[in-house]
Formats: sequence, structure tokens, C-alpha cells
Amino acid sequence: MQPTWLVTGGAGFIGGNFVLEALARDNRTIVNLDALTYAGNPDTLASVAADPRHRFVRGDIGDRELVARLLAEHRPQAVVNFAAESHVDRSIEGPAAFVQTNVVGTLNLLECALAYWRSLEGAEREAFRLLHVSTDEVYGSLGAEGRFTETTPYAPNSPYSASKAASDHLVRAFHHTYGLPVLTTNCSNNYGPFQFPEKLNPLMIQKALAGEALPVYGDGRNVRDWLYVIDHCEAIRAVLERGRVGEVYNIGGDAERENIEVVHRICDLLDARRPLADGRPRRSLITYVKDRPGHDRRYAIDASKIQGELGWKPAQSFESGIERTIDWYLGHEEWCGRIRDGRYRGERLGLVA
Repeated sequence: MQPTWLVTGGAGFIGGNFVLEALARDNRTIVNLDALTYAGNPDTLASVAADPRHRFVRGDIGDRELVARLLAEHRPQAVVNFAAESHVDRSIEGPAAFVQTNVVGTLNLLECALAYWRSLEGAEREAFRLLHVSTDEVYGSLGAEGRFTETTPYAPNSPYSASKAASDHLVRAFHHTYGLPVLTTNCSNNYGPFQFPEKLNPLMIQKALAGEALPVYGDGRNVRDWLYVIDHCEAIRAVLERGRVGEVYNIGGDAERENIEVVHRICDLLDARRPLADGRPRRSLITYVKDRPGHDRRYAIDASKIQGELGWKPAQSFESGIERTIDWYLGHEEWCGRIRDGRYRGERLGLVA
């Protein structure tokens, strides 16, 4: 019998890419549980819609009966938890939804997984893993020097990162209290195919293609460590298959860039590939807007642990990754158009009255 993974949040950006990569790489069954909230997009999974190895279930990780039934029916060897509300600006406008999904939902998933794991015996019990996907934002903001390590104290500064920090602590507690075999990953900023266009890269790409103003928060000098999403998926797989139970692994792209650098690069690549009809350089569209409340200044990941223990390192530089990303969006404008015609039109989020 081919192995099975239960993937939660597998219609989202990172989860969807993980599902596609897993099905392309080997013969396994993916049970994909996603609530299809605003950022969940079944179009991401169109290429595997008819694949019998992909079993999509619309539902919430907070639904105890559903999660327990899926575990009992499909008997997965692993649970990979991507399910989360994940956008800082939205968390500023409505933190309750983030607590409900990221904290209460994760707690329910852990309780169901614990009961399932306890029902297993022998090799099945020994092999089972629950991998929780988290963020570097739980560590707070860095100064000009240093990087986040796995032992950096938590200091979340937004409702989103606070909710993810709480979920991380619950995962740790279920291992140390009950023995549940868990793994946690904390990643830097992802970019790449299928990203919902409220995030920096796809938002700037879509607005730049349309010749619209490009809103850059504050002075544009906030720094992020950029990680190509397929590299992230490879890292998660390495942790799932070879990581030490109970451990945390930071995953970064070793690609620190100021936000304004990222926007400049997007503008230049699009100018080269698809110039505006009036010949204007897209950098002229950049508009500096009021900064996000509590905007962390700098993130940077020290990924030496995963590189040393598991042999993973990113395959893409920022330069090669952003080119791949631009080319994907240029080749999939209908995917973005369906989102912009419906749930999200590129409006500013996260302003405090």
C-alpha cells in the first residue's frame, strides 16, 4: 500500500506547492484538507484534480469529528500542517480569526493526532510524524546585525505572529507532555507560483502589469530574507523524512533584501519582458505610503542547523527565483485575474483607524 500524508491547508500558497511537488516526486496519497477561505484556491490544484492519489476534502482543522475521521479512514504516516491565517495586514484588521484558526484549530489538530498516534502500534507508531509549519515572524524584529536561530526567544509583534507563536508553543508542549512525535519549521518570507496577490511580490507584479501605483510601506527599507517556495517545500520534506523528533528547524533563503530592492527588481524585469505601452519605466509608479502599524524592521534566518544536519540548502538565489516567479505570473495571468475579479482587488489592508 502506498504511503499517505494528511496535508492541512493544502490549497494555499505554500501548502498547494507542497502537494504538487509531493505528487510529482513519488507514488503516495495526499489527503488534502482545506477550508478554502480567501487564500485557499482550488485552481492551484487543477493539474492534480483528476489524480486518484490526491483526495481533496473541504473542511476546517477545528472540526474535531472531521479530522478524527480522516485520520481513522486514511491512516496517514504523517500530518503536515500548513493550515493558517497568514497575512499580517489582515490580522491587524481582524485578529480573532487568526486566534481561531492558528491557535484553537492547531490545538484541535494536535488533540486528534495524539489520539490517532496512541491508537497505532509497532512500526506504524514509530514512523508517525506531525510537522507544523510556522514563520520567522514569531521571533520579532532584528536590528542591523544577527540572524534568528532556533533558540532565539520569541517576541511576536503582530496578531498574526502572536497566534503562530502560540501554536508553536502548543506543538512543543504536546511533544514534551504527551510524547507526540512532532517537528516544527520556521521559515522566512516565501515567494513563487500561486501566491495570493495581497503579498508583496504578486501584488507588485499585478499592479505593475496594469500600470498602477506601486504602494511601498514607509521608507521601503524593511529587510526580509526571501525563500523560493519550491526550495521551502524541499526543506519541509527533508525535515519530515530525516529531522529529529521534537526539534525545530529554521528555513531561510540566505537572500536578505530591502523591500524597495525587491520592488525595483520586479519593475526592471517586467520592463524588459513587457514594457508599458507609454514607455514609462515602472519604477516611476512607486508610491511611498503610510507604514504598517508595528512593522518589523528586519528578519534574517540562520539556516545552518538544517544545512548541517539534513544537507538542505536553497537551490535558487533571489535573482533566479524572482525571474522564475515573474515568468510564472506572466504565463498564468488568468489565475490572478480570477482572484482580482472576486475576493481581492489589490486594496490596502491593515490600517488602524
